[in-house]
Amino acid sequence: MHFSHVEFKLAGRALEELRGSLYNELRTSEGAKRQQQRFCGPFVAMTFNFMVAVVIILTNKLVMGRVGFNFPIFLTIIHYTVAWILLALFKSLSLIPISPPSKTTPFSSIFALGAVMSFASGLANTSLNHNSVGFYQMAKIAVTPTIVLAEFVLFRKTISNKKVLALAVVSVGVAVATVTDLEFNFFGACIAIAWIIPSAINKILWSSLQQDANWTALALMWRTTPITIFFLLPLRQWLDPPGVSVFKWDARNSSAILLSAIFGFLLQWSGALALGATSATSHVVLGQFKTCVILLGGNLMFDSDPGLLSLFGVVVALSGMSVYTSLNLKQTPDSKPLTTKQDEENKDSEAQDSETTPLV
Repeated sequence: MHFSHVEFKLAGRALEELRGSLYNELRTSEGAKRQQQRFCGPFVAMTFNFMVAVVIILTNKLVMGRVGFNFPIFLTIIHYTVAWILLALFKSLSLIPISPPSKTTPFSSIFALGAVMSFASGLANTSLNHNSVGFYQMAKIAVTPTIVLAEFVLFRKTISNKKVLALAVVSVGVAVATVTDLEFNFFGACIAIAWIIPSAINKILWSSLQQDANWTALALMWRTTPITIFFLLPLRQWLDPPGVSVFKWDARNSSAILLSAIFGFLLQWSGALALGATSATSHVVLGQFKTCVILLGGNLMFDSDPGLLSLFGVVVALSGMSVYTSLNLKQTPDSKPLTTKQDEENKDSEAQDSETTPLV
């Protein structure tokens, strides 16, 4: 088969137009957001986050337990430093999409997210260091009722009475599971309680900035990571014990810590993608499935013994979360596709045919 000069010219022109179209898509915040939603929908984002979250929690517990690196805030600083280096590499390769205009997102919002994220991440690792894996996971489940309460206080967002009852059951189960844990640690319990509020606010801010302000996960991580590191430095002085300089930094221990940091970057990225594709509440609802896997992994890897009454509390909490999930999926889906200006102009004529994709 032979191609004429005109056909080659037309093919070349079509290729250039395609390249130009893709470049323009990635050079605007709206276009970059559309590409993120196209290739990373709710199911992909939540699955990615689920796998990484299970691995990172067990890896961090291994680092702070068997490796003996009992400096959770410093470990968090290492995580975010490695993430910043990787993001800088992405930035140099033009892989980080452009940020939305500064007038649409005030710096105070970015600053607040970075600050809250330092407490959410730092206190999470501190809680994991001082508590059993099961206790840590029960504290994470408690984030869901906290998010619902925070959204009601901040945005007057209400839920049905059935959901309130389901979350009440969750709260009772969490209380029973944590208080009766045979490995209960009072200081660890205080850290876990202190972690719940910044964790809930962190998820709400991530979800809001991505869904309402057209931020992509990588662009938002690039802007907030330096702020997070800035707040983690003084936090280390308060919560980390002395002795990090005399830690045995051999090849085995350093490799384990570096692997933990890489998984930490993937966790932050996957969490941001999940929060951008769904709501903050739905992101935490996935935690019930993580809890089952992580509790099993904790029992197998760390010989955890929470006690029968504590396990009963876990079952009650997971049952409440299952009911809450079922009620959530029966209602209006969380994720909404990003609309362009032209879509907004034509929404009246297309309203009857358009539907949002439900969370899987």
